[in-house]
Formats: sequence, structure tokens, C-alpha cells
Amino acid sequence: MLHRIGATLLLLLLHGCPNPGSGQNAPLKYRAVGNSPEVLAVYEAWFGHPAHISVNYNSHDPSVIKNQIRHAQAMGISGFVVDWYGDREPFIDQSYALMQKLAAKNKFHIAMMYDESNEAVGATDEAIADFKMFHDAYLSPSSPGHEAYLTYDGRPVILIFPKGSHTDWSKVRASVSSWNPAPLLIYEAPAGPDANAFDGFYPWFYIGPKGWAADGGNWGEDSLTSFYQTMRDKYPDKIIVGGAWAKFNDSKASWGLNRQIAARCGQTFQDTFNFWRRVFPADQPIPFMLIETWNDYEEGSAVEPGLPTCNAPATTNSAKNSSPSSLGTAQ
Repeated sequence: MLHRIGATLLLLLLHGCPNPGSGQNAPLKYRAVGNSPEVLAVYEAWFGHPAHISVNYNSHDPSVIKNQIRHAQAMGISGFVVDWYGDREPFIDQSYALMQKLAAKNKFHIAMMYDESNEAVGATDEAIADFKMFHDAYLSPSSPGHEAYLTYDGRPVILIFPKGSHTDWSKVRASVSSWNPAPLLIYEAPAGPDANAFDGFYPWFYIGPKGWAADGGNWGEDSLTSFYQTMRDKYPDKIIVGGAWAKFNDSKASWGLNRQIAARCGQTFQDTFNFWRRVFPADQPIPFMLIETWNDYEEGSAVEPGLPTCNAPATTNSAKNSSPSSLGTAQ
């Protein structure tokens, strides 16, 4: 029964409900390959490292990763976007290598989200070196599991998480343009002075000018409206990667600022997941939807244990105990 309920909820989330406000006929240059966006989830590969909290599993455990892939597939997620730091974080790089091999064996997609250096000097050179390292290790025809890497129109998709804004992305773009095929670079919105260096944008826990609400009640409605309308009106030639989140609470993170977004019994996830329909008609689905996140327990945004509701007991954090029936279970 739980599995059936979970599958029914997933169907509603993936297809959404007709929205009377979505009648604006805005043509998209880049659309979903199928009838709905491909669903991806941000994956943190640092668990088991002493700098991070314990979540009862290790990101270097193949059995954990295989179970996570099966669990994600059962929830309708077709790929993980792994936060990656180049040689700054060898532990995470080892996790990524294992993930790509297992993704290929399980018909699952994988992509890299490049975590930009926060150093004021040398960020551009470091990014160029990191991208070359990634290409040679994971995208070349001889790279184990390279066939699992996420592509769009035959080009690898790379997301970028900005820090400090010290990188000259025009120079990075010039460097990676020599790849065959050249990658699609997707940057966190709003676009900055390097907007022309990127092929698309995604939102990241947008709250907007109202700021964070003490009770978590501001889940990002105004800012998501701005994101999708800006993409429609200003960047119609860019790739839209939608953003969806179930909740947020960074009180457990060493870098946390006690910010939160309330789950609202699962309504926050449904609202953010289907928000693109308010701006674009259903027959013009955006290419990708990015769930933020699969397993960031330090910032309280993980959907791995299940999507929040107010009707069932909480489940464990352990990926080894996760199952498809956890979809819809409470947090």
C-alpha cells in the first residue's frame, strides 16, 4: 500500500496540475526531450569524511550508492548532479569516480556541479585546470562510466555553483570550447556580467527581497516568479534548469546561519516542482528540473528519506534502509 501511495504521489508531482495562469505562449528554444522535464537531484558526496556530520553511511560504499540509485529511480529521478571541487577535495573526487562507474551499470545519469574556488587570486586558472582534469578523467572515451554522463543535444551538461565571483568565466568558456563536444555550462541565477559565457541558468533556494522568514514561511514564490519570467523574457535562447526543494534548515551546518524554509506538509516541494507551469505552457516543458537536494542533511534539504507529509512517522536517514515506499513519508 505504501509503495502504491508513493507511486501515485510521484505521478502527480511529475505531471502536475493544469494552471489557469499558464496560457502565455512563450516559445522555448530548448525544451524537454519528452513530455516533462528530466528530473535530477543534487548529490553531496562527502559523507564519511570527518569534516561533515555522520548520516550512518559512507559516500565511498558501493552498496550505499547502488541503493541510492535504485531509490532515486523509483522516485522518478534519472540522475545525480554531484557537487565536485577538483583536486581541492580528493575524498569527493573518489566518490564521484565510484558514482560514475555505478551509474553506467545501472542506466542512471550523472553530472558534475563545479564548486567554484572562493580564492580571490587564481580562481580562473584553477577552474580551467579543474575542468581539464574532469574532462580527462571522466568525459574522455576511455573514462570508466563516461556513457552515463548527462548530455543535452549530445553535449555534456556542467552546472556551476558560484563562490566569491572571482572566476573569469569568459576565459573558462574559451578553454572548454575546444572540447569535442563542447560542454553546456549552466550557472546559478541571477546572471552576472559573464552571462554570455553560459548556456543556461538554475535557481538555488531563492527567497527574494523579503528575506528569510523566522518560521520558514517564505519558500521562494516571489523569487521563482522572477527567475522563470526573466528566463522567458530576457534569456529565451538559454537552457532553463528549474529548481525544486522540499525544505531547508542549515542549523546543523558548521557554516549555518539558522535559515529555514518550512516543508508545509509537502506543499513546498509540490509548489516549487511545478512552478515552471505558471510561466510556460504544458506543451513547452523546460529541459530539466533540479531537486535541491538528494542528501544535504547539514542544510536540511535532503529528500533521500522521503518527501515530507504530515500523515506518517519519520523514516531513517540511512540509505541502506531507504526504499521506494519512503516517497511521501514525513520528516
